[in-house]
Amino acid sequence: MFVRKFISHIIILRPINVLISGISIIIASRIIQPDNSIILVSTLALIVMLFTSGANTLNDFIDYKIDLINRPSRPIPIGDVKKSVAFYMALSFFIMGSLLCMQLNENAKIIGIFIAMPIMVLYTTYLKKLPLIGNLAVAFTIGLSFIFCGAAFNSFSPMIIPMILCFLLSFLRELIKDIADIEGDKVLGLKTFPIYYGLGITKNFVLTTCFISGLVFIVPYVIGIYNEWYLFFLIVGVEIPLGFIVFLMVKNPGITSAKKAARILKISTFFGLIAIYTGSTL
Repeated sequence: MFVRKFISHIIILRPINVLISGISIIIASRIIQPDNSIILVSTLALIVMLFTSGANTLNDFIDYKIDLINRPSRPIPIGDVKKSVAFYMALSFFIMGSLLCMQLNENAKIIGIFIAMPIMVLYTTYLKKLPLIGNLAVAFTIGLSFIFCGAAFNSFSPMIIPMILCFLLSFLRELIKDIADIEGDKVLGLKTFPIYYGLGITKNFVLTTCFISGLVFIVPYVIGIYNEWYLFFLIVGVEIPLGFIVFLMVKNPGITSAKKAARILKISTFFGLIAIYTGSTL
């Protein structure tokens, strides 16, 4: 019993998401400059991982009733993690991340403590209930993590394309997750995009976003910013998965397809960063 509850206190953080967020910052730092300070890179990765852990745990605390329907096996619904414990865990992660953030330069402090963290909290407590606004808030926060990294190294320009790539893929993933969560969201009276506009319009919006994103991602190669390695990893890890998502959503635009598509996009975002890294350094 103790071991299971301990594992549940890890699961509530969404450890894979947390790990990916940290690795993404390490990759971003190497895109800026391969020989950046290990201490600063590690600090940035840890800050982003702490903020991600805080946001994920707070989300489970706030979404307890939704998870009873959409994800009944999550740690709080099954009783392995108390709601009060989840709240204090989230608070602790945000405080630790903020304290570390205080060691950075002024621009990074402002982005981390006064922009990114408040949006995370505001999204979980309010914005996620609004159609499209919540999706944009999450995507913006994830994209902002790369500007945060650039600010810490006083080098913004190399982070613009990673920010755009992650913003578009994250926005698409959040929109598709709303389809996957539609049943629980309806019960609690939320007004997500699929609930407000219907599955038909949402499907068309997803397909349009996939098409536009696929074109946007090719542009850095076409105009010569990145080399052939970028194109290779982009096609394999991003463009082909986007095509598969289009196929899924056309064939069966329902909850099952949405869950598959959301998992694919999580991996595609990471592949997009690999594409940028190899395309700019090899």
